[in-house]
Amino acid sequence: MPSFEFLHTSVFYELTALLMVVSAIGLVGLKLRQPMIVNFIAAGILVGPSGLNIVHSKEHIELLAQLGIAVLLFLVGLKLDLKLIRTMGVVSLATGLGQVVFTSVVGYFLGLALGLGHMTALYAAVALTFSSTIIIVKLLSDKKETDSLHGRIAIGFLIVQDIVVVLAMMVLSAFGIADNGGTQTPLERVLEVSLYGAGMLALVAAFMRFAATPLMNRIARSPELLITFAIGWAALLAALGDHFGFSKELGGLLAGISLASTPFREALISRLSSLRDFLLLFFFIALGTQLDLSLLGAQVWPAIVFSAFVLIGNPLIVMVIMGAMGYRKRTGFLAGLTVAQISEFSLIFMAMGLSLGHVDKEALGLVTLVGLITIALSVYMITYAHPLYRWLEPALGLFERKNPHREAAAHEHADVPESAQHYDIILFGLGRYGNAIAHHLRALGYHILGVDFNPDEVRKWRTHGHAAVYGDACDPEFIASLPLSQVRWVISAMPQHDTGVTHEDPRLMLLSALREAKYAGKTAVSTHDPAQDGMLRHAGAHVVFLPFHDAAERAVTMIRDRG
Repeated sequence: MPSFEFLHTSVFYELTALLMVVSAIGLVGLKLRQPMIVNFIAAGILVGPSGLNIVHSKEHIELLAQLGIAVLLFLVGLKLDLKLIRTMGVVSLATGLGQVVFTSVVGYFLGLALGLGHMTALYAAVALTFSSTIIIVKLLSDKKETDSLHGRIAIGFLIVQDIVVVLAMMVLSAFGIADNGGTQTPLERVLEVSLYGAGMLALVAAFMRFAATPLMNRIARSPELLITFAIGWAALLAALGDHFGFSKELGGLLAGISLASTPFREALISRLSSLRDFLLLFFFIALGTQLDLSLLGAQVWPAIVFSAFVLIGNPLIVMVIMGAMGYRKRTGFLAGLTVAQISEFSLIFMAMGLSLGHVDKEALGLVTLVGLITIALSVYMITYAHPLYRWLEPALGLFERKNPHREAAAHEHADVPESAQHYDIILFGLGRYGNAIAHHLRALGYHILGVDFNPDEVRKWRTHGHAAVYGDACDPEFIASLPLSQVRWVISAMPQHDTGVTHEDPRLMLLSALREAKYAGKTAVSTHDPAQDGMLRHAGAHVVFLPFHDAAERAVTMIRDRG
């Protein structure tokens, strides 16, 4: 193995080598169409102690990783509001707790059947219940599904899981303090952390009520200060959360929620997204460097069994619970896939058990291997969720009630204005671009049915008296249910994936579903990349909008016409 001792003379040298290795692996992975998260974790393993052993300044990598986690959860919190928490609270709580109970109980007996001791089986079972909020939110963000119904439900029950993680680690740390001769009993430690948490919630609520908007109005006069304050605020609450014992993740989430009601939410999200992606690179690298491959050899068979249980059992229990609560099988399936892996906290949890003498290194190696297998495979499962659903759909009817009442109301057309019962145009995507298109089409006398997978956008349209339904352009069953027979145009104003046209591009899936539904009208889609024009037309689009190009052409025309 080559020696890289010269790199260790400077942290800057290490980071430079690290970024170049990650770029090279990412380039190969891009060529092979592999999810970038898998490439980053693979790079972490390659540069870690089990590979090239380049990374020695782990504290610097960990620092950047922790800042990335704070920014990620801050952005998640910015997209949450109290209305969402109220509407998603019941299903998130039921699904989150149901999955935790199911996985821990079944996992414990599965561990005993594999020959593990009672304490090791208990630790492993609890570790299997944790899913990675960071990885899932990153994947949903990349697919632009954080605002979808299944995305919102998934984020909700991942937050519930995080709270369970915090409680489990609080109890462990409390027993650790007691075992090491601390003055506090485990119950006193748990009560203390709970009191700190309640106090922090009260402070955040007061900040939201009295200070958030006035303070942000002043700070926003300087764009540089706005971003600096946002990062500092996220780091501050994450640090307080860590200090008081209820995790950086929940602290960062609270920081975002505290600013979600201000007028600057969208500006913060757009400006911090690139920084989030760069910093999270170090989180995935740090995760890869922590996977000690030397501990894995003797644990292959138990790890395969546990991994199969997590990859199959966890999504199944989520589908059962959501189906019983009245959600469609598709929503349950897409949300269930998000729990088909274990979390980085699972490794931390096992490491705490090792430090307390409750488990041995072999148990840590077992959970490490389960983490490596489930994280890698679940990334593919979530990335290719829609084709996977279409393949498994015939067998999923068991997980849907005859009347999925929680979603049925969103698909009924009875509550739209009577004047719009006949539609000339169906418009997918009710954001700013879609709203602008609809405004001009209504001025010409066209009746429009709006479609969006963000329930808030649908609600806004209905509030203004316009016809709108909740639905996903990637769902062929939903497309077939639309009143397509008399519609003259189907228009897509949906945002595209950052990676361009892919097999899961919602525009391509919409065009494919319209063909399957034997839609006889015309279609129009938008793209920011002129190079995609021919490909989209080949897929069936009659008209391709180029918003920036069209706007520039219109501007030049106006200037020419006015001399």
